[in-house]
Amino acid sequence: MTDQAVDTSGPVEAPGAEEPSGAAPPRFLGRERELKALRADVGHAGLDTLAGRRAARARVLLIAGRPGSGRTALADELVRTLLAEGGHPDGPFRVRLTEPGGTPVPTERTARELLDRFGVTGPPGADGDELAGMVRDELAGRRAVLVLDDAVDAEQVDPLLPDNPDCLVVATSGGPLTGIPGVRPCTIGGLEAGPAVRLLARLIGEVRITVDPRTAETLAEECGGLPAALVLVGGWLAAHPMASVADATRRLRESADTTEPSAGPRPLARAFRLVHDALPPVSARILRLLALAPAGLVDAHTASALAGCSVSAAQRTLDDFVSLGLLHGDGAGRPQYEVPGCLAPLLRELLAERDRPAEIQLARARMLERTVRLLQSCRAVTEPEGSPVRRRLAGLPRSLRFPGPEAAAAWLRARRPALLAAARAAVEDGELDTLARRLVSALVRALAVHEGTESAAPELYGLHGLVLAVAERRGLAREQAAALLNLADLDAGNGRTREALARYRAALDAGRAAKDLYATGRAMESVAGAYAELGDFQRASDWYGRALAHRLGQGERAEEARLYGRLGAVHTYAGRYGEALRNWRAAAAGYRRLGDVPGQARALSEVARVQEYAGRPQESLRTCQEAVEWARRAEDVRLQAALELRLADTLDRLGDPAAAGLHRGVADRLLNQKGVTYEIRSAPTEK
Repeated sequence: MTDQAVDTSGPVEAPGAEEPSGAAPPRFLGRERELKALRADVGHAGLDTLAGRRAARARVLLIAGRPGSGRTALADELVRTLLAEGGHPDGPFRVRLTEPGGTPVPTERTARELLDRFGVTGPPGADGDELAGMVRDELAGRRAVLVLDDAVDAEQVDPLLPDNPDCLVVATSGGPLTGIPGVRPCTIGGLEAGPAVRLLARLIGEVRITVDPRTAETLAEECGGLPAALVLVGGWLAAHPMASVADATRRLRESADTTEPSAGPRPLARAFRLVHDALPPVSARILRLLALAPAGLVDAHTASALAGCSVSAAQRTLDDFVSLGLLHGDGAGRPQYEVPGCLAPLLRELLAERDRPAEIQLARARMLERTVRLLQSCRAVTEPEGSPVRRRLAGLPRSLRFPGPEAAAAWLRARRPALLAAARAAVEDGELDTLARRLVSALVRALAVHEGTESAAPELYGLHGLVLAVAERRGLAREQAAALLNLADLDAGNGRTREALARYRAALDAGRAAKDLYATGRAMESVAGAYAELGDFQRASDWYGRALAHRLGQGERAEEARLYGRLGAVHTYAGRYGEALRNWRAAAAGYRRLGDVPGQARALSEVARVQEYAGRPQESLRTCQEAVEWARRAEDVRLQAALELRLADTLDRLGDPAAAGLHRGVADRLLNQKGVTYEIRSAPTEK
């Protein structure tokens, strides 16, 4: 696990108490020998250099150590030193490779997070190999430091290694990364006695160390020299000013025989139990429930929902945890905290030991329900004043309301990693599927309204995949059809037409199973569009015909007219001009019956286009003149100008350049009047 929050630089301050940007970083204690070796390894000649060849990839430095040993802090100090020397001006770029639960993060998510840091959006639905390739391309021209924190194995690291020897990769792990050539390992253990005692002095003051320096050294030995354990014990001593260093040492020794081996190193587990058992029962319960925090990220609302207490009480408790070294503060957006990675397995172990499964499930349900309500509020605040949604929003407690759209968007940005993790965890859990579906739905709507569907497409793709997983598990055909359609639309929009076609056909089956007429018709039409995109116009016309028959049976006249137009377009691309004319005329007649003047004008313009392609210029001229009149009635200046240009081209072919010039002049005046342009095609678009 990562141990960024409990490093050798001492406890992290609560939000609002951080040093201002630009202030000198806290002094790093110890590790002089390791830092010297790592800095020497940066410039160490590799095998390629010794052989007279330029290195093909970035140098990889590995810092290996147990959770809580300060490996992340050492990586941070190394990077800070390198940046101060100016050797790698581009960066650093940091990403975590393990979730708080110990699950390796998939390459797809890791690469997408790095691309976000580069300001690049990866295609929705792209796999890990494609996205990792984009990461390597972005790093090809940079002199950057890439920090890969808490790697489980070489398979996580290798796809992200830059093909650029000017870059440097610093990885942290619990063991060796076998399989990566040329990796330079640095294995660390506990701090030496001197730095360990100085860390304790920083936490509790020099006086309590000075009065009993020998016992302070003994206490550091009891903590195994682990910075994380020292921070916890130091936090306990700071919270108990009447206790001595000897008291802490005695308590740790007494727990040596009662603390069973746990998910973390034994000294860290003993220090954690010492702090936990000294907490008031309510605070101790809140601490254990933080094991349920998605992605290890928690704010006051999350803690409040988990424990069933007020938001203000939860906020005070979280601030207390920061001072005890149990949480890492994060000032992004609203106050947010992170559970140190080395403590996450200890929290989960203690939660399973002390709390009943029913209580844990209830806490998880409360957290999801609170998250859903916050997301609904986040979206509702963007609605106009006085709307029904805003009136409902006014009835929510003040703590669940945002002062404005900007504050809601900032909260959504800050909490997005936790929200996405909450959605994934809820779906994987499988016990709260109704809440999981509501959470995903609320998150999709909030992202769409604040970031836009296109910008949020990568996240939306993953969320629709979660909806599909729940729908398949629960046998919900209607939701399954909707999720498949959404995923297929994103596939189609990113050039994965064949994958989209497969999903559209699966959505059609699900829509029929659910007897969902809308999903069935939509899927038929989308299947046709996919075939048209692939250039299979015969199948496209067949499926558009099926979709049209479906709409005819429902009496949906507007959709009928639109589908006649789609059929006309497909027949035009296929060169079947007779069929194209019949369908475009049917579309024009449908729009006329609906009283849709713009639609009628556009359908007639397409009739004229097909007549021109079919070599019938006189008919095209008459139809185009009729379409111009309807475009004028519709006040569609762009279409009117385009048709005037088409008339000019047709008159040129008929040998009347004077009349053609008049129509071009009309088109120029229309375009200059509105400052618009319109593209006129003289042949069918090649597919």
